[in-house]
Amino acid sequence: MTSGGSAIRGSRVGAGLPGEAERGEAAPRLHVSFYCSNGHETRPAFAIEAAIPEEWDCPRCGLPANTDAANPPPPPKILPYKTHLAYVKERRSDREADAILAEALAGLRERRKNGDVIY
Repeated sequence: MTSGGSAIRGSRVGAGLPGEAERGEAAPRLHVSFYCSNGHETRPAFAIEAAIPEEWDCPRCGLPANTDAANPPPPPKILPYKTHLAYVKERRSDREADAILAEALAGLRERRKNGDVIY
């Protein structure tokens, strides 16, 4: 056999996971159903003594899910992308913008008149 063979050495069929005997018994688990607004059901396992979260992300569609199948959480609202100019317009009125622009242009014209190099 070549050294690149695919044989699994040191185990036998049905041996189970390596190290399972050293870890001992698995903790008792509780499977909880979570439902998203697309109708998907997810059943993660939790330890019996663990706190169950109110919401869980659906692994199929990514929407939030909860344990109430009749009333799943609504999908989050996705806000459209805002440009830098849109944020500036939220902070400044048109009158303020005109005053700032006039001040900046006056400063540039003054520097140009004095012979300053403007890039």
